Amino acid sequence: MMKKVRAVQYGCGKMGKFLIRYLQEHGAEVVAAFDINEAVIGKDIGEIAGTAPTGVKVQPLHEADKTLEALKPDVGIIATLSTMADLEDAFSLFARHGVNAISTGEEALYPWNSSPEITQKLDELAKAHDCTLAGSGYPDMFWGVLVDTLAGSMHKLVKIKGSSCYNVEDYGIALAIGHGAGLTVDEFNQQIGNYNDLPYEVISQKIESGEYAPPYMWTQNGWLCSRLGLTITSQTQRCVPQIANEDIYSDTLKMTVKKGDVLGLSAVVITETAEGVTLETECIGKILTADECDKNCWQLIGEPDTAIEVNNPATVELTCANLVNRIPALINSPAGYITTEKMPNNVYMTKPMHEYL
Repeated sequence: MMKKVRAVQYGCGKMGKFLIRYLQEHGAEVVAAFDINEAVIGKDIGEIAGTAPTGVKVQPLHEADKTLEALKPDVGIIATLSTMADLEDAFSLFARHGVNAISTGEEALYPWNSSPEITQKLDELAKAHDCTLAGSGYPDMFWGVLVDTLAGSMHKLVKIKGSSCYNVEDYGIALAIGHGAGLTVDEFNQQIGNYNDLPYEVISQKIESGEYAPPYMWTQNGWLCSRLGLTITSQTQRCVPQIANEDIYSDTLKMTVKKGDVLGLSAVVITETAEGVTLETECIGKILTADECDKNCWQLIGEPDTAIEVNNPATVELTCANLVNRIPALINSPAGYITTEKMPNNVYMTKPMHEYL
């Protein structure tokens, strides 16, 4: 591909400002941007990203169909919400216009075991219009590719244990609410904890029907099992509230979470496989206190045991950078909803993006 990759930014909030700059600095041309927030509509994308003015203004979402039809871009980057139910309209918009699209939404990374009906519908739509849809971000690398690469150094693998802690303040109000931040313990147990310890068949049905949004590690374990060639026989999840030891103000929620109320959750997913490998993974998403930081820890147990710990990763920036680095593989992939464990591992782009196509 000799011309620049032409990209569209869908969502210009906390992630969007990094995504726009990273796209530009990797040689892509951002030709349009959309948002529903009146505070950013009409702004130059250079103002959003902290770069030079481009003449491209953020447009209201209702203009997206007309703009995509006129511009016919190569790729759309979706940085809005987390679940496939919330992302379906955005993915469908790009697919109808034959535009490849990739999302930061956590469930989008591997939605086949959580929202199979939506994913199948999007897969068929993308194939009909000859484009590719996918999800990527921080979990793609630090909960997925990194673990898969370490497993490649093992003689025998018996168990994978993972834990990732992140600050819900960094990702916007939808994620914070989804983690139960700001609830009382009773409210948390009624709204989120009431699904704990359900049998595999029951919780799977509730997740696939959309009654219950699964913890991130539910889909992540699916990604890992697919990548490693493991067959899931059972999977359980348990969400436990993380309690405030003192009053703490949340800038995202615009409220003070009182001592004894909920800062977020710990969600543990245990996956058993026919091959005898167990995955026990945990994500801890909460409002972090001043003495806490983001952390990513993995243990691979077998022969030999090995472990890795990443302290204080820049999860927002890494989410955006990993997604942007995925774009050449997205464009090069066959049409359909293609999850990233089926793509080559990311490489650092030393040349402009279009030279990798």
